[in-house]
Amino acid sequence: MAEEDVDAVEEAVASRRERLRALRAARQLSSTPDDAEAAPEKDDGGDDRAENPSLKFRNYVPHDEQLQEGKVAPPVLPKFEDPVAAEPLPLEKKDPFINIAPKKPNWDLRRDIQKKLDKLERRTLKAMHKLSEEQAKQRQIAEEGENGDIAS
Repeated sequence: MAEEDVDAVEEAVASRRERLRALRAARQLSSTPDDAEAAPEKDDGGDDRAENPSLKFRNYVPHDEQLQEGKVAPPVLPKFEDPVAAEPLPLEKKDPFINIAPKKPNWDLRRDIQKKLDKLERRTLKAMHKLSEEQAKQRQIAEEGENGDIAS
């Protein structure tokens, strides 16, 4: 099996080499002198672009003196006028320490113990109701005792 795999790989390599040679030959045929003469177009200045490419250097300063001609000046940005900054607002002098402390310093404590407060309030209402019922019973017993003493 190893020999078969090696033979298959060698055949693939050979076929790839043949294709690459064919592509190189086709490229050489396509770049014939007839095509080369018809391809470059003359611009308004009459220079051939293929012979003298124009390079533009926007972010690079070339060291070669011949390439210095292709250096492009950086763009000039128009000056921006901020309409808000044109009219300064009058500054009011305020004490910077006014807004340091919160309005109610115990708001977080109240939030944390709110459930306990609700439970305590319900118990308080139940106790008050129980006490009022006991007082009502005591009044009723006292009234019956006074009425009973008078009747006897």
